[in-house]
Amino acid sequence: DFLCISLVNGFIQLRYNLGDRTVILQTLQKVHTNGNTWHLLNAGRVGNEGYLDLDGINVTREASPGMNALDTHSDFFVGGVSSLYLANPMATENEPTGFTGCIREIVINNRELNLTVTDPKGGANIGDCDGTDCGYTVCKNNGTCQVENSGFSCSCPREWTGTMCEQSIHCSQNMCGSHALCIPQPTSFSYTCACALGWTGRYCDNKIKFYIAKFVGNSYIKYSDPLYGKRDLQYSRLSLNFTTNQTEGLIAWMGKSEEEDNDFLAVGLANGTLKVVINLGERISVPLMHSKYFTCSDGRWHFITVVQNQTCIKVYLDEELILFEDIDPQRKYTALNYGGICYFGGFEIGREVNIVTTGLFQKEFIGKIKDVVLFQDSKKIQLMKAEGYNIHDGNSGN
Repeated sequence: DFLCISLVNGFIQLRYNLGDRTVILQTLQKVHTNGNTWHLLNAGRVGNEGYLDLDGINVTREASPGMNALDTHSDFFVGGVSSLYLANPMATENEPTGFTGCIREIVINNRELNLTVTDPKGGANIGDCDGTDCGYTVCKNNGTCQVENSGFSCSCPREWTGTMCEQSIHCSQNMCGSHALCIPQPTSFSYTCACALGWTGRYCDNKIKFYIAKFVGNSYIKYSDPLYGKRDLQYSRLSLNFTTNQTEGLIAWMGKSEEEDNDFLAVGLANGTLKVVINLGERISVPLMHSKYFTCSDGRWHFITVVQNQTCIKVYLDEELILFEDIDPQRKYTALNYGGICYFGGFEIGREVNIVTTGLFQKEFIGKIKDVVLFQDSKKIQLMKAEGYNIHDGNSGN
């Protein structure tokens, strides 16, 4: 399988092969080769339907039956490949040759690549395209860069300050402690402090311990499974206790959640109903919904266990089997490659649950979680030792 974007006789071509045939799309117009015109290119695929957009002029290829997953395990190359003979003969129209020109702002699946000297895995024969200290995105948040004798300076929009316009004016005089992030609140011309795991208080200066994690809506815990390399990923298991009085919320997400093709096992509430969704490779799972409404949003403790036995999924609620389904009798994908990452309650600050989960869940979890066990481990995971923000001690009171 491959996906390749190339310049052919002045036109941009997108070529991809998902395992059965090579699809070719070409722009309607040529690019300017005068060396001083920047072009905006959007290219990709949804399933096996491709799209190619150069400066707002779009070309698409209607999907036809066939493969719809890109199975690649190679590095991602920009501008050329380490050895030209590595390129699939169908990836380019002519003999493959390295790109000559400038490239900036590469975004893959909503994540921007850092095109610096140190961030890429490797490379060769790359120079500085801008030629000045300003570069491309030195000044953040739409700041304007000016070259000066000593380097550069940024002229910042009204809401931002700092040498690179990286700080909100609402956080410039913040009193958040060293275990906190300052979150600007522009509508009220103020800020709030988001406390790192194990800290609480208005300015996050009170140390706490907890065994029950209380989530208040802009909270999350990100746990890295130290035993991931030893797991049998065809037989996964997640169990925990939770309590909430909300009808919507993401309780747990096993998976990296970096790209839309990442495997995951997700548990949450939708319309007061327990919802379990699993992706073992191609988002093939139809969400599993518990039929009894509002049984989980009653403020009582509930015990949930999700068991994945290859493509067979069992869900237990309060030790009663409530869902049992084979999500893919063809057994095309049978392992939950979750990357050793588990999220509880939501995702990192600034990442909205409904966007990251593409609408599978609407909002962050508000409530309490305890007694989380992965696989058949004899010990509960220590949520205190994970990464997270805005987690309160749920042991005492409400």
